[in-house]
This record gives sequence, structure tokens and C-alpha cells, in this order.
Amino acid sequence: MKRCLLIACSLACLPVQAASLDQAQAIQTSTHQAAANSQQKIDRSAEKSLVLRSDIELLQEEVKNLQVYRDHLQSLVANQQQEMTSLALQTEEIKRTRQGIVPLMYDMIEGLEEWVGQDKPIRLAARQQRIETLRALMPRADVSDAEKYRRILEAYQIELDYGNKLGTYSAPISLASGQQVQVDILYLGRLVLLARSLDGEQFWNWNAKAQQWQPLSEAHKRDLTAAYQLAQQQIAPTLLNLPVSLTVAETK
Repeated sequence: MKRCLLIACSLACLPVQAASLDQAQAIQTSTHQAAANSQQKIDRSAEKSLVLRSDIELLQEEVKNLQVYRDHLQSLVANQQQEMTSLALQTEEIKRTRQGIVPLMYDMIEGLEEWVGQDKPIRLAARQQRIETLRALMPRADVSDAEKYRRILEAYQIELDYGNKLGTYSAPISLASGQQVQVDILYLGRLVLLARSLDGEQFWNWNAKAQQWQPLSEAHKRDLTAAYQLAQQQIAPTLLNLPVSLTVAETK
């Protein structure tokens, strides 16, 4: 009887124990799930932290680059301001130089004209025309001051060249009698200035003191003819006896 009662009690406890076991398993499962969910959240948070950290590093690098670029721009602006200041000073200097060079060029043309008027009449028409060309050039707006100045210096150089060249050219001359004669003119620097009739029979020498052409005697004809042949490269260089055209001042 007692054994039967014990078995009956044991059988009665089985459902209760089974329920407790199921409940424990459920709690364990729930705990595992919660732990898994928590781990996932932790993983996601860690991943977000890594991404955020990477973004922060990128932003820091970008800020650094922007600072470098800003400093570069500031240097450029400072340099440009210096350039602008320098250009302004140069422009002002150019204005002052131009204000000084223009009167100088007019003075140089005046001086050139005065020199030609007092010099021996070597290629006189061409020299006078050159001066007139320079005068006409000065007021032209389409020609730079630099080009005008270059042309004036060129004219001065041509004048200097007359002092050390041997040459001939054809031109009319006025004799003391007032007669106009077409002749071949020979010049050797500014020492010798001769004229020969086109037939080669008459010769004249420029008298610098009297400022006129004077006839030469037949005694000079041989040397005079040889001088023309030498100037025209028809004979080899040789010693010649030629009259000079010098003023008293030039001989001192």
C-alpha cells in the first residue's frame, strides 16, 4: 500500500519537473538570444566607431590640406600685391622716362639738323630728307617712342659713318658763278670732298672756309682720276696726293 502511494506521488511530481525544465531551457535560449543580440549591437557599434574614426581621420587630413592651400593662397596674394606695387612703380618710372625722352629726341633732331647745316655737303639731300623723315615721325601715335629713338640713333650712326668712309655718288652742285652742274662727288671721310664733271675733264674741291666749290688745276688730274678709280674699286689701293677740305678750326 505504501509503495503504491510513493509511486503515485512520484508520478504526480513528473509534470511539475518537466515544466521547470522547459522553463529553464526557455530562459537559457532567451539568454543566448539576448547575448547574441547584444554582441551584434556591440559589433555594429564597433564597426560604426571604426567608420567614424576613419571619417575623422579623413576630415583631419582634409583640414590639413586646406590649411596648406590657404597658406599657399595667402603667399600668392602677397606676391601678387608685391608685383602690383612693382608694376605701379615701373609704370610711374616709364612715365617719367617718357616725359624726359620725348624732349630729348626733339633736341637730338635739332642738333642733327644743325650739324648737317654746318658740315660739308656730303650726300646733303639724303641727310636733309632723313631729318625731315624724323620730324614727320615724332607726332605719329602708331610708332612707339622706342622705335623713334632707334631711328634717331640710326641717323646719328650714319653721320658718324661719313667720317671714315670712301664713296662716290652723283648729284648737282652750285658753282661760285651760280651755275648748276651735274657731277660725280667723291668723299674720303670728312678730309676730302671732290667733284668731277660727267665727262671726267673738270674737277672741283670743296673749300670749307669759303663754303663753295673751287676748280682744280690740270696738275691734279692724274691723282684725282686715280682717286675715283680707287673709290670704285677699279684699281688697287695706292698713295695719292689729294687736296683736303678742312677749315682752320679743323686743322688745330
